[in-house]
Amino acid sequence: MSDALARALAAAVRGEVRFDTAERAVYGQDASNYRQVPRGVVKPADRADVRAALAVCREHGVPVVARGAGTGIGGQAIGPGAVVLDFRRHLGRVLEVDPDARTARVEPGTMLDELQRAARPFGLRFGPDPSTHSRCTLGGMIGNDACGSHSLAWGRTSDNLHSLDLLLADGTETTVTGPLSPAERAALAAAPGRLGRLHRELQALAADNLALLRRAMPVLPRRGSGYPLDALLPERGHDLVRAVTGTEGTCALLLGATVRLVPEPAARALLVAGYPDETAAADAVPGLLPFGPLTCEGMAADLVAALLATGPRPPVLDRLPDGACWLFLETGGATPAEAADRARELAAAVRRERTAAVAVVTDPGEQRALWAIREAGAGIVTRLPPTADGRPGGAAWPGWEDSAVPVEQLGSYLRQLRSLLGRHELRGVPFGHFGEGCVHLRLDFPLRERPEAFREFVLEAADLAVAHGGSLSGEHGDGQARAELLPRMFPPEVIGLFARFKRIWDPAGLLSPGLLVEPRRIDADLRFAGRELPLVLDYPEDGGSLLGAVHRCVGVGKCVDDAGGVMCPSYLATGEERHSTRGRARLLGEMLRGDLVTGGWRSREVREALDLCLGCKGCASDCPVHVDMATYRSEFLYHHYRFRPRPAAHLSLGRLPAWLRLAHRAPGAANAVLRNRYAAAVLKRLGGIDRRRALPVLPGQRFTAWFRAHRAARPADPAAPAVLLWPDSMSDLLDPAPARAAVLVLERLGFRVVLPDGPVCCGLTLIASGQLGAARRVVGRSLRRLPPDLPVVGLEPSCTATLRADWPRLLPGVELPSRVRTFAEFLDEQDEQGLRLPELTGEALTQVHCHQHAVLGTGADRRLTARLGLAERPLDAGCCGLAGAFGFERGHYELSVAIAERALLPAVRAAAPETLLLADGLSCRTQLTQLVPGARPLHLAELLLRAFEQQSGPGGGTRREI
Repeated sequence: MSDALARALAAAVRGEVRFDTAERAVYGQDASNYRQVPRGVVKPADRADVRAALAVCREHGVPVVARGAGTGIGGQAIGPGAVVLDFRRHLGRVLEVDPDARTARVEPGTMLDELQRAARPFGLRFGPDPSTHSRCTLGGMIGNDACGSHSLAWGRTSDNLHSLDLLLADGTETTVTGPLSPAERAALAAAPGRLGRLHRELQALAADNLALLRRAMPVLPRRGSGYPLDALLPERGHDLVRAVTGTEGTCALLLGATVRLVPEPAARALLVAGYPDETAAADAVPGLLPFGPLTCEGMAADLVAALLATGPRPPVLDRLPDGACWLFLETGGATPAEAADRARELAAAVRRERTAAVAVVTDPGEQRALWAIREAGAGIVTRLPPTADGRPGGAAWPGWEDSAVPVEQLGSYLRQLRSLLGRHELRGVPFGHFGEGCVHLRLDFPLRERPEAFREFVLEAADLAVAHGGSLSGEHGDGQARAELLPRMFPPEVIGLFARFKRIWDPAGLLSPGLLVEPRRIDADLRFAGRELPLVLDYPEDGGSLLGAVHRCVGVGKCVDDAGGVMCPSYLATGEERHSTRGRARLLGEMLRGDLVTGGWRSREVREALDLCLGCKGCASDCPVHVDMATYRSEFLYHHYRFRPRPAAHLSLGRLPAWLRLAHRAPGAANAVLRNRYAAAVLKRLGGIDRRRALPVLPGQRFTAWFRAHRAARPADPAAPAVLLWPDSMSDLLDPAPARAAVLVLERLGFRVVLPDGPVCCGLTLIASGQLGAARRVVGRSLRRLPPDLPVVGLEPSCTATLRADWPRLLPGVELPSRVRTFAEFLDEQDEQGLRLPELTGEALTQVHCHQHAVLGTGADRRLTARLGLAERPLDAGCCGLAGAFGFERGHYELSVAIAERALLPAVRAAAPETLLLADGLSCRTQLTQLVPGARPLHLAELLLRAFEQQSGPGGGTRREI
């Protein structure tokens, strides 16, 4: 049947129809705990495709699930045996912004940030702002009635909608608005055919149950559970927009929406109030709401601890006042002074509570940095910090993620919820929208080992929330995560009305079955099954388990937004879910599970997805849970090609340092071959290298040979402090100018440069291509050639990052990484010694190497260039697209160039001719010189040498002279 369905869909729609195993695997999960493999995926090109796809599925009796960014936590974007309609792929336009009416027309796949960008020139915005704003879609927000941190000021999604264009399961189309006058309701009920029957039945549902709907539907701002049937009451104007919003795709497909926009405050201020604990903060909230803050968000110290467990301490944390729980209260105004005055008024109210401390933050940059911590909470708290007694933290999962109670009950609810957690021996980090009584909480449920413990806790927690007059969900909807619990919140009569409401809209049960009505069990379809396989690399953060490592991915989708950063370049260029970090993690998880993606390490689907992974390591830093796909890729490639022929590029580019050393035995002859067009073409064909790539030629002299001659001519001062310069293979054998410059700069600053006792290599090309046995041997030899105790300075970011991050995975317990510094880090650390750096005026663009961004950081580089006096602009361009061997390999050229063309190349072409171009990575420099004629990027060491030479007078300054 699937083959026939796929053929019928392919014939009916102009968009993409995907029924292959890989696509079904990556669309079988969202950001929930659940896995439900679809029958296939359709990516409609337009509204006509949506109509056609639904008609085909209706004819075949196959359910349909609508999907936006797949960031839902309840399991609403998946469905067993369903056809998933991916609206985000092609139906994501803002069709119109009407600033006079303060409305916008959008398609269902429109990303929230795209709408905000379109509205901003008119001083307008869409009010709701969930933390996934950079990738969530308006269709998904309407499906779940999403809120965000500013709902105190601007309400939920349902408060900001004018009309919805709907497609019913039987093919009927309608546009609903609300509220409606009695005359309008009568006219709708009198309409002929399916639409008239729809409206008559909806009006009858309300008229027959007025008392029940008024009595049994809790009135609180964050009721996100159940169908919003009270919107059909006469006093609510029989508001069909509100009645459909939050129905999670179970009633109709959204074809488009007209949304309301609100004025954007011209200025904002942020008041941060610190309290001794979260219940004290919660108890204070009701007294602060009358002052009208735009937000009232709660964040406890354990969220900060979770943040600190993931990396360096952000300096902005110094702005937090004393306390163990903080309220973020934002104010707005027509001017910064007006916003600050309102914040100070709030601060006076806070100070009346003796246990509270306050800080008013008016600097926009500091405000953004503080909000970034709060927005990252959904990802940060998926990995719990270590306990107070030193026990390691574990993974934390949704399941009781989104409860909400009346704000007056929040303190009591949090106290009893903490007690319940203690009885069940569970840990989590609560935070959320305290101003509306909504609490986000991920817990370390033993979902794989004891799913019954998950069920027992959730049942008790549901009763606790209901006892406080609350809702099972405050904004994320029910889905499979909570729908089974609805009878604990609503009486049987209301549950029956939910089923009646669903039948009125969708009599055949074609749309998202198993959600809200006749739900699946909360502990069914859990996604955590899988095998443990023997591994080569070390995974200490995940208990030595690749299964645990890939399950780090909880689906929050940071890798599928286009807001900047490094992650994930192949997704940004292709738009394909399987080529995102999330998609690849899903495929690896399915490989370990074994029932859909079969073949284990020999899996073709996983190999194809990882083939376009650039190994940039952007996910290791940019992903909120630090999924390190480059490491998983190396592990997979090792096993996939073990005892099998490897691709030609693994043997040529993966062993490039060895080939370069061989070529340097006769560099003249090697260059003659490399410069010969026909010989180079043969080498490319044999080596698996794209024919459009220029092969680099060898330098006239290796760096190590230059160093020996330099040291013979200028003996080092034995009393000077020694530093070991790491002569990486690329700096030694391909581009020695940065290494020569580094030696000269370090010596001018009073250091004695030494090299290892023989050839060394970090093994990166071997690690990246999965030749881990050979890499281990190379690393072992290199370690034996290093003198002890000296600081080790690396010049090539990818090699330096390998020493620091990959060697411990390859050889657990290796001591070297603690001594490794980048060139900038070493000089920055010596700043206390009063280094005398020269001045260098001018402007510079900096392309940051991905590995430096992900592993090493750039703070030291920024401080050094600032001390030089250079006006530097680091490019938010992400990966250059070359990524070592990736852009040279046959089949990768188009993607490599497409990645570079997203931001990097346009920025370089637009720069003024006198602007310096900085790029420490050889890959970045190579990509720039090959794709931008005349580009001459410099390494930081070359820049510093230029500054010294300009200070000394004429005679320096070009790359050739270094």
